[in-house]
Amino acid sequence: MNIPSEFDPIRPFEPEELATVYDRLLADPQFQKALAYLYPGEKLEDIATKMKACKTNLEFQKAFCYPFLQRLVQRATLGCDMDASAISITHRYTFVSNHRDIVLDSAFLDKLLLDVGFSTTCEIAIGDNLLTIPWVKDLVRINKSFTVERALHSSEMLRASKRMSEYMHFAVKQKKENIWIAQRQGRAKDSNDLTQPAILKMMVMGGEGTIIDRLVDLHIVPLAISYEFDPCDYLKAREFQLKRDVPFWKKTAEDDIESMMTGIKGYKGHVHYKCAPCIDDWLKKLDLTQPKNKLFDAIAKHIDHEIHRNYRLYPNNYVALDLLEGNKDHDDMYTKKDKMRFEQYIAGQLAKINMENKDVPFLQNCLLTMYAYPAKNFFTAREEENSRLRNLLSKFSFGK
Repeated sequence: MNIPSEFDPIRPFEPEELATVYDRLLADPQFQKALAYLYPGEKLEDIATKMKACKTNLEFQKAFCYPFLQRLVQRATLGCDMDASAISITHRYTFVSNHRDIVLDSAFLDKLLLDVGFSTTCEIAIGDNLLTIPWVKDLVRINKSFTVERALHSSEMLRASKRMSEYMHFAVKQKKENIWIAQRQGRAKDSNDLTQPAILKMMVMGGEGTIIDRLVDLHIVPLAISYEFDPCDYLKAREFQLKRDVPFWKKTAEDDIESMMTGIKGYKGHVHYKCAPCIDDWLKKLDLTQPKNKLFDAIAKHIDHEIHRNYRLYPNNYVALDLLEGNKDHDDMYTKKDKMRFEQYIAGQLAKINMENKDVPFLQNCLLTMYAYPAKNFFTAREEENSRLRNLLSKFSFGK
């Protein structure tokens, strides 16, 4: 495919580039160490032969990524599945999801798209702050990732955002690829999943026509990701206290690596993905005469509603909400054993936090909030739907 050269700095590698990248990867000592860890006892030459037999990115994903994720699901979860009944496996979409895990949110989606019958995976938006190691950058670009350029000056950021938007439109319309992008920059550390309108504003910098035309061209599907346990929860809680107590504290590259490895290796319990319907038809009904900011806010709110109403809640979420609010309003949704097990889990996660001036009550509140927010947002979304139904019914007069 003839891909405009302007996309070269950010796009995934194309099939004709793979052989050169394979050679560069296989010669990298750090990558060799990673292979030795992932494939103990296997010879580098055998892995190289298998890798070089993969002529496309999708073949590489099926040969290396899918089996790794399958083993991870068996080892670190109680099951990972996706409900894609609201969309068509023959179409291509831009999946906009809540963001829990740096690596696995999009990696599991790749696996699940194949599991439910899609003929391809998705191209993944990934921040360049996670790509400081050369072999990692090569690997993710083989794995169909495109780069979100960050930490730029305002004029450079504008150009980078426009280029990324144009690339997303090109990927969906010309390459016929799916795309995954988080609903916000970075993970929602407290699990209060809210779409940043800036993400939508970036999306309409590419394409043609009205704001609605440009978003419709991307075929946005809100995607709800529900982990029973978040292995990084204690790291997120620690980050909250550091931000509270240490002026100008910022995460380091080492912090990101720790989060990535903890998220991959840690126990996640049940994992469920659910696709809402594509929002194309909903978008076409919007009033284009309203101010742009209100329009983007309305679209972001709709995506939030679709994600929130499609969460799968676990006993943990109900227990956390009751503990946080000091009541038993949802105790019909969990057993005494569930509550005891979750309290023990929280105590264990708190014990992992090693820091000066450790504020246990504050950290515990952070952990409970992470598990309570999905339930709070789910109930709010359900009440919004019930309110709409009541308003609709009130327009009709029965028995007259």
